Amino acid sequence: MLLREIMTASVEVISPFTPLQEAAEKMRVFDTGSLPICDGKKVLGMLTDRDIVVRAVAKGMHPEQTMVSYIMTEEVIYLFEDQDVSEAARLMEDRQIRRLLILNRDQELAGIVSLGDLSQYTDHKLSGHVLEQVSEPGSRVVL
Repeated sequence: MLLREIMTASVEVISPFTPLQEAAEKMRVFDTGSLPICDGKKVLGMLTDRDIVVRAVAKGMHPEQTMVSYIMTEEVIYLFEDQDVSEAARLMEDRQIRRLLILNRDQELAGIVSLGDLSQYTDHKLSGHVLEQVSEPGSRVVL
């Protein structure tokens, strides 16, 4: 099965010039913990709720004055829409990520695949294994 068959094609995105407060509000409204940062359909990075807390709030940055481009994660992990679902499962497992951007061959955002998509459209044994690996705690735990 190809990723284009299971991906969510309608993805909320934000501009690199979006203030953090606006991005956080969009995350709240759409009940998501991450948003792709795009210039048109070109992906520039990702912003997560963790990025906001660790890179901005913890440093006292003003949420209405700090643009998301200042704290976004520039390394974007992705696959192409014509790749097999098993490749997504392997990559999500290896990188311990819950969401994966899907691009077309012009490297434009085509959609997103989540662990939920894997569980809904693939073998439950495969999705269960991926969830187990993604949920594996890191080597350093701070209490």
